[in-house]
Amino acid sequence: MLFQTTQAHEELRAKVRAFAEEEIKPIAFMLDQQNEFPDEAIRKLGEMGLMGIPFPAEYGGAGLDALSYAIAVEELARVDGGAGVILSAHVSLGSWPIFAYGTEEQKRKYLVPLAKGEKIGAFGLTEPNAGSDPAAMRATAVKDGDEYILNGTKTFITNGALADVFVGFFKTDPAAGHRGISAFIVDADAAGVTVGAHENKMGLRLSNTTDLIFENVRVRASAMVGPEGSGFKLALNALNLSRAFVATLAVGIMQRALDESVKYARERKQFNTPIIKFQMVQQMLADMAIKIEASRCLVNNTMRMMDQGIMVQKEGSICKTFVSDCAQEVTSNAVQIFGGYGYSREYPVEKLMRDCKVFQIFEGANQIQRMTIAGVLEKEYK
Repeated sequence: MLFQTTQAHEELRAKVRAFAEEEIKPIAFMLDQQNEFPDEAIRKLGEMGLMGIPFPAEYGGAGLDALSYAIAVEELARVDGGAGVILSAHVSLGSWPIFAYGTEEQKRKYLVPLAKGEKIGAFGLTEPNAGSDPAAMRATAVKDGDEYILNGTKTFITNGALADVFVGFFKTDPAAGHRGISAFIVDADAAGVTVGAHENKMGLRLSNTTDLIFENVRVRASAMVGPEGSGFKLALNALNLSRAFVATLAVGIMQRALDESVKYARERKQFNTPIIKFQMVQQMLADMAIKIEASRCLVNNTMRMMDQGIMVQKEGSICKTFVSDCAQEVTSNAVQIFGGYGYSREYPVEKLMRDCKVFQIFEGANQIQRMTIAGVLEKEYK
């Protein structure tokens, strides 16, 4: 089936690429070394209308399709994966649950400023001892009149220290397992909310990742997103969508790896010959291009399904698993092509390899995604 982007898609690509090259690329290496968040660049993304790409204009968004959102994420990741993660986590995890499950009042109060980029959103699900098993979470929400009292610790929170709004998950009925989990909107400046340890990560260091501590945080009952006990389903649906954008991030990084590798192979000479003429280098470059093209096609198809309202449980897991595995191979080849220089921070490919590893781990490790895919297949073939 022929799939082509529109002129509007390519105009958006050019716009985001120019922004990333001008605003993020010059400072990316410094921010990676210092583990710092690109505050000014993210503010400008909001002014450009990119922090609310897929949301309707009535809620402050740009009203664009999922592919447009994927293009923006890919182009940011092509310059720096951490910058792409900031946008992806803000939209898919910090904002989308409010759009999909929130009340009209919640959308007006929270989604509008999030979509306009006036506020940054984050998603608080993972806990130190729960990991990929949300049903084992210990954070609780105890009802007290028309309020809930929140207690617990969340970990690996993307945008944690910079977020203004969290969609957090707590057990309102601990005895009910995953059916007792509910979602709440929590303001970052609420009494009892504390930002904990900042993760000193191997890669994606422009993206801020922290713990969040909730100590007797009081929120009104109206802060609950969706019905009580629906939090587990809400979280899984948000993660299903988010996984496809993890793949988009990986495509952007792979494209940068290929760009840098071709450029270097044309310039680098051995035995008075550019190494791009060597058969082994040609094979590695060809394999990189094949994996990138296949990955981009898979991402684009998943985006098209999302635009049709499909929750892409199986497809999102397939996309995330295949593309993130490809990304490790592609960036490893890039380091190999650069030889000893590929291992040096004087050149960008070692960073690309560092940035990609986490895609096989977060949003559900690839081993778990394979279990998810197999589980869906089992049901489909009954």
